[in-house]
Amino acid sequence: MAEQLHKEAYLDRVRIGSLASKGGLVGGWGLVSLGGVLVLWEAVGRSGFVAPLFLPPLSSVLMDGFLMAKSGELWAHLGASLWRILWGFLLGACFGIFLGLAMGISRKTDAMGYPMVAASYPIPKIALLPLLILWLGLGEASKVAVIGLGVFFPVLVNTRAGVKEVSPLFIQAAVSLGSTKPRIARKVLLPASLPMIFAGLKLGAGAALLLLVTAEMIAAEKGLGFMILSAANLMQTTRLLFGVLVLAVLGLLSNWLLVRLEQKLIPWKA
Repeated sequence: MAEQLHKEAYLDRVRIGSLASKGGLVGGWGLVSLGGVLVLWEAVGRSGFVAPLFLPPLSSVLMDGFLMAKSGELWAHLGASLWRILWGFLLGACFGIFLGLAMGISRKTDAMGYPMVAASYPIPKIALLPLLILWLGLGEASKVAVIGLGVFFPVLVNTRAGVKEVSPLFIQAAVSLGSTKPRIARKVLLPASLPMIFAGLKLGAGAALLLLVTAEMIAAEKGLGFMILSAANLMQTTRLLFGVLVLAVLGLLSNWLLVRLEQKLIPWKA
């Protein structure tokens, strides 16, 4: 029964996806809008209406970025930021999925854990950075920890909600076929919760970038956030804007990777 429902949902998504592709809704309009913004940026920057100090042309920003890449400075900052965000995202996502599944499956675990989540989730995670620095020092651990916390909560909340929204029909069908509780959790609850888990991962990826930049502006000597803050202090607008562009590209890439992984793991939804 569950297999039939997944199959029907998959066929519906395929039909909808083919219609969207024919209408040019997949990718095309996004490229047009991004291209329009970049062309407008270049035009305004070269028009003379705005001083280059406040909005340099896109070509000048890209040239400054090219020089940074050529000198190796860009790769040093980018490498430090990628290391922090990857570790923070992986740790936060793994713990969030594990505890979210546990709270969604077990009423006792949920009763004990959810009040703590509800109390701590609204706290701005960057406000905990001074405490994390006190506990973990000024090294990488404190920055990875604050990023991990920012990813952990949206993943946990979405995973828990995904498990609780699983149709009882799926569970009953698995029980009637003789499945054990661990097998039901692995074969029914986890796959059915994947759409909500990926929603949490996408939210977590955005939070990770925000916290990365803020943490690097406060307590780092290398990284994209440090590079942007240093450029702002020295009034180097082209370098500042190039750092912002790199962050935007990282955001697009992270979303694209998660969408591709989602399509692989959830073919009936993608």
